[in-house]
Amino acid sequence: MVSPPCGLLTRQKEPVPLKSISVTLSIRDFVAGVSATLNYENEQAVPLEVFFVFPMDEDSAVHSFEALVDGKKIVAELKEKSEARTNYEDAISQGHQAFLLEEDDEVGDTFSCNVGNLAPGAKAALTLKYVQELPLEADGALRYVLPAILNPRYKLSGEGVGGGLHVKTPPIPAKDVPYTLSLAATVSSQHGIKSVQCNCPVGPIQYLDDKTSAQISLADGHKFDRDVELLVYYSEVHTPSVAVEMGEPAAKADSLMGDPSTMVSFYPNIPEAQSPTACGEFVFLMDRSGSMHCPMNHQDPSRLRIGAAKETLIWLLKSLPMGCYFNIYGFGSTFEAFFPESVKYTQETMEEALKRVKSMDANLGGTEILAPLKAIYSKAPIPGHPLQLFVFTDGEVNDTFSVVGEVKRNGQRHRCFSFGIGEGASTSLIKGIARASGGAAEFITGNERMQSKALRALKRSLQPVVEDISLSWDLPAGLSAKLLSPEPTVIFQGQRLIVYAQLTGTMPPAEATGKVCLKYTLQGKQFENPVAFSLQPKSDANLTIHRLAAKSFIQTKDVGFHETPANDKKDVLKISLECGVISSHTAFIAINKDLNKPVQGPLTRSDVPSPMLFAQCAAFGSPRLMMCSAPAPPMPGLKLAKRRSGGSMKVQVLGEQIDVDRGVSMAYSSTDVTDLETNHTDDPLVQLISLQKADGSWDLNEGLATALGMSLGDIQAALPVKSADSSGWATVLAVTWLHDKHKDKKGEWELLERKAVAWIHSHAGSARDGLVKAAVDFLKSSVDPAVFAP
Repeated sequence: MVSPPCGLLTRQKEPVPLKSISVTLSIRDFVAGVSATLNYENEQAVPLEVFFVFPMDEDSAVHSFEALVDGKKIVAELKEKSEARTNYEDAISQGHQAFLLEEDDEVGDTFSCNVGNLAPGAKAALTLKYVQELPLEADGALRYVLPAILNPRYKLSGEGVGGGLHVKTPPIPAKDVPYTLSLAATVSSQHGIKSVQCNCPVGPIQYLDDKTSAQISLADGHKFDRDVELLVYYSEVHTPSVAVEMGEPAAKADSLMGDPSTMVSFYPNIPEAQSPTACGEFVFLMDRSGSMHCPMNHQDPSRLRIGAAKETLIWLLKSLPMGCYFNIYGFGSTFEAFFPESVKYTQETMEEALKRVKSMDANLGGTEILAPLKAIYSKAPIPGHPLQLFVFTDGEVNDTFSVVGEVKRNGQRHRCFSFGIGEGASTSLIKGIARASGGAAEFITGNERMQSKALRALKRSLQPVVEDISLSWDLPAGLSAKLLSPEPTVIFQGQRLIVYAQLTGTMPPAEATGKVCLKYTLQGKQFENPVAFSLQPKSDANLTIHRLAAKSFIQTKDVGFHETPANDKKDVLKISLECGVISSHTAFIAINKDLNKPVQGPLTRSDVPSPMLFAQCAAFGSPRLMMCSAPAPPMPGLKLAKRRSGGSMKVQVLGEQIDVDRGVSMAYSSTDVTDLETNHTDDPLVQLISLQKADGSWDLNEGLATALGMSLGDIQAALPVKSADSSGWATVLAVTWLHDKHKDKKGEWELLERKAVAWIHSHAGSARDGLVKAAVDFLKSSVDPAVFAP
């Protein structure tokens, strides 16, 4: 039987009217300006009302929306959301062309574009513009992401349909998306560009002006099988800087847009220090929903998210300090904890946790994170052990603002380190919960290793607390700075800190300078990071710094259309409308009233499908549904059959029926996953790490010999001091092997090594130097014995 085309037809089985998306990107130093144009054409004989839902990074400040219809430009106005929706409904009921752009009521990184009364044969080009600051990766890369994928957000069980015009459009396999995507980028920086990399096929990169600028374009035929990521490497990226931007001349005096704004980028030179005592309660909250059975990337479908997460949990458990407390929660439609309460970290509790991690699966259904968060926060704090929460999820939830609000209400008692797994993870959720608690957010996509980013976060959580953080300004008389960003409350070693401020008062002559200083205390010692800057503002037609400052202010108060308190909503509306930056309480509305006559005829609605990640697996001899999501509207070509008594259901995909576990929801069955998941037990590094004991030592046994690739007899025979503790010899060998064989992954095993070296110093005694020399000789290693120094 031939199945109907999957997702290519509207409900009336007519062609989808979105033809192409064109993106122009300008990256200047550490900020990006983006212009995205959506090209529509109505090929039907009746007027259309078109809905298109698309993702965008949560930090994006959308500040412009306009339509070009039959050569006429219609610039949208930013209005309070309820008013904009009413105006839109009134306009299309009267036959006017109307355009509405709004942020999702529940998810801050998803927007809907609504086009009403697109006349037969009409073409419309809709352009939205936004700016965003670019995150800095650990290796010094600036990362820009164009989210090309919209994984349907999981809707809570029993949740009704929300009000307003926003509608989730049907997802379809990425290969069947009926419109095209093009992207052209220009990168410029005074620091000089070392390289530009992209995770998608691109044309030849052109470097200009002594490599202070570069041009790059996405190759034709983007497959919508991943987000588009650019990594930009500058020659000097860790230099503190201050940029002052001139206000808008026509804006009201003493307003945010009228006054100059400044963006300050700090790179605090925080010395790495050891906590005087190893303390902390470490809680790992792991997504075990069906979508965690998806591949980390589609070039290697065998590397599943749940597998990478389990391996990362093993690394984290091995890296915890003795004396701390820990627990692990898994969540989906329900949640479960490894222990009723957090337990003290010992060899016994670590082994019990590892056993449960290895049997863990993505079998808990949907993605409901709010309930386990409340359960974690309901536990009594452990005196002397501040809570450090690590959240791993692919971020497909529909109640983002509620989740962020819950984290914020408990922000003073913990820090949250969040990790978005795979393409399509919600930037609103991942960044929101980290920001609300003074933590840090990471995204793991493509071939990136989850372990390195998770261990970097753990290392940060073990650092001593930086206290008494403050900013001081040294400005000429008559000029003052009003901070628009939240007061910094936490900073980490090696992390960038960006703050925005409004300069009020009388601007001095052009040659004047100012100074801003970041001050903080670490283990009783005071530190200062001063930055001097010119007070000559530069003009920018896009008012990039002003828009980003407004976005930063809005983010501190806007917790969703339904959640924001009345007083904060008033402030959000004021800044949003004044600066033209969209929020959850505002929307862009454009109405074309200049038609010769209203559009006539029955209005037909068309939902433009959004790309969703599906893949084919040849291992089964026929197509299988590989990528998964939470419940979404049924699509043409995908049919749900009756549930069987065994608790599973059949899913028909392109004419073939496959079994799906009821709890997984549109995922393939766990038996399929077993065949797909890469078996990491043959990896010597994984073997070695799994053998380390909680106190940091290794036992001398067959398992260690296998991991090192040697015979146990040879290792025992090489023991330099026969009376020495065999565990001391094993531990010195393991550390030497790590340095010799996996130096490139040091960020992943650095904390493991730290525990091991501390154990050696406390147990090996006078035999230590002899053991180290013997290990270097035995392994024929070039490792510097200084790595074992106290």
